[in-house]
Amino acid sequence: MAQSSGNGTLLHHLKAVKGGERRFENAFQGVARMILEDEIEKVVVNGKTTYDFKIFRTGRKHAIGMYDEINSLVSFVKDAAEGGSSKEMAFVLVGEPGNGKTFFVELLCAKYRQFLMRDENRKYTFRLNGMDRLGSYGRIRSIDSQTFEDPLILAMNLHDDPELNREWLAREGGFSDQEIDRFYENYRPLGACSSYMWNDIRTFAGGDLEEMLKFVEIIPVPLTESLGTVTGKYAAKDKITSSAVDLLGEESIQRLLHITDTNNPYRFDLRRGALARVAGGGIHFSDEIYKNKKDLVQVYLGVIQNRVIEMDGYKWPIDTLIIATSNNAEFNRFLAEKEEAPIVDRCRICYVSHNTNYRMQKYLTDYAIGSETKTTLTKEELHQDPNLNYAASAAVVLSRLPRSEKLTPVEAMKLAAGEVAGEKSIKTLAEVIDALNQEPDITRRFGQKGLGQRNLGRAIQLLVESSETNEGRCMFAYDVFIAIERVILDYVPDAADRAKYLEDLKMAKGLYRERIMTEMFNAYMDEPFAIRKDVMNYVNMIIGIDAENLGPDKMWKYKDPQTKELRALKIDERYIRNIEERLGLKTDEQIETFRTSIRKIYGQKISVDPNYDFMDNLELVKAVTDVRLKSDIAGAGSLIGALANRTNEENQKLYDRMVDTMLHKLGYCNTCGQKTIEYFCTQEDEM
Repeated sequence: MAQSSGNGTLLHHLKAVKGGERRFENAFQGVARMILEDEIEKVVVNGKTTYDFKIFRTGRKHAIGMYDEINSLVSFVKDAAEGGSSKEMAFVLVGEPGNGKTFFVELLCAKYRQFLMRDENRKYTFRLNGMDRLGSYGRIRSIDSQTFEDPLILAMNLHDDPELNREWLAREGGFSDQEIDRFYENYRPLGACSSYMWNDIRTFAGGDLEEMLKFVEIIPVPLTESLGTVTGKYAAKDKITSSAVDLLGEESIQRLLHITDTNNPYRFDLRRGALARVAGGGIHFSDEIYKNKKDLVQVYLGVIQNRVIEMDGYKWPIDTLIIATSNNAEFNRFLAEKEEAPIVDRCRICYVSHNTNYRMQKYLTDYAIGSETKTTLTKEELHQDPNLNYAASAAVVLSRLPRSEKLTPVEAMKLAAGEVAGEKSIKTLAEVIDALNQEPDITRRFGQKGLGQRNLGRAIQLLVESSETNEGRCMFAYDVFIAIERVILDYVPDAADRAKYLEDLKMAKGLYRERIMTEMFNAYMDEPFAIRKDVMNYVNMIIGIDAENLGPDKMWKYKDPQTKELRALKIDERYIRNIEERLGLKTDEQIETFRTSIRKIYGQKISVDPNYDFMDNLELVKAVTDVRLKSDIAGAGSLIGALANRTNEENQKLYDRMVDTMLHKLGYCNTCGQKTIEYFCTQEDEM
């Protein structure tokens, strides 16, 4: 039995709470504190200011994007922590398969476990020892609280009279009236079995509280993930194998062999169910909640609203944050059954969209490709084309963008990534999103439909298993388009969706072609950032062309925003004119409008990001590349001609030099270097 002077006593626990070493808070307060104690940053997403909670951005595999969804969860938990209506609701993430719903909930659970592992946040419960002395418990010596009730819940229920409990807390615990009032905000009665046993102990001890407390031992709640305590997952099963027992528990034959009193609620084994294991300030995760059969959904109905486990009229109050997921198809089927409205009414539905920012998709594509070094079937190292990630990311993100009259898919993709899209502004994207979000059909809203992470994973698998990849020992970027096309044809059942995705794939190939043009120019110039320099030269020239200190030699001195050094630049009007011709600017008015827009972007971006380089302005990059590739290079013959026709020694030398640059400076291998040059020499996929 626990010693009255030991660290496991109720009084020792109360002193630790009073001294700030331990805490008494409900599940919502714990989760809210965990999130809000960490760093919070303001970010602009799709033209709207929102918050980014850094706790979800740490670790080897963390959440990417999901800004709106995370904000919804945080405000839901915060509202519940402050006693709002959310505390009688469940938070349900609804969306297409493969967009990160389950991953996000499991990440939240993992973070919460780490948070509770810190000594000051650890959860405690109580154990009743020496129960065999009472006579009606057989050989059962010690009994833990089945729902991991907090020791303070016991302290608030020591006597039947609440006033006596308040007096005891003030006298023995040394708490002020305000502190006790704060405890009572989270008051709940003891669960049926704890309450029944406490009365048995009272009868045995003749009502002597000091004697009764000798039965009580305070223990930490186990945080072993495999036990399902504190954070537990209940995955929907089929109609035959699932039952309410999996959630609530059942009568235990083993206990009935010991317990002589048939009225004792301890005969029910609650830990057999998933809810009791997370009832002490935990998170219950119900995966695919609407896939469950009706009687289980009815169980959830009572649990969500009343936060109580109920069996044969006995009640066990629980303190749990309930999070669930569902895919669109199941959710819509559930909504169609009108009699099921009460359960949806008690859920805060959050529609989860796919990631639509192709720059962030880079990290998700890395997850799909995998961090381990890839090998071929014959165990040789597999190289990764430096353009593979971009090609795959652009293809899947374009599939997630709904068609709009105001924006082309490429413009929408660039604006969603915070980049420049010609004359179109972020305001246009915000208007398009607002208009689409008025759609009653969820799947037609912005980012709600498209190729998910699992489809991308399948495409990478197909790419890795193909004979071309294994023969060449390289994951060549263009081959990912062939793999994605296969996935679209095999895994997208709807004909209209299939047609749209294949159209999007064509656009992604066009973007890849533009990128290859830039890469070829860099390889020709024997410098990784050659095109970037030329783009910035054009920008600086049109800023300096009207400068007052411009001499007759057309030399202009300016301060480089990156290095803060003074630089001299010769303004080449012929070069400027060639680029503007490529951009299709014919009149002086058009030229001046374009230059003004570039100067304006420069003014806005450089003040925030001194490294901004205009490389997201595809039209400008393409024009600069064209001017340098097709006019300046190789005299009358173009670079394509020189690379395609290597019959003479000069052309062969150029080819060898470019391959050498690609291998040693641009991250290519022999296979993807040669295949990229071959692709460059064809006229395929030109936008």
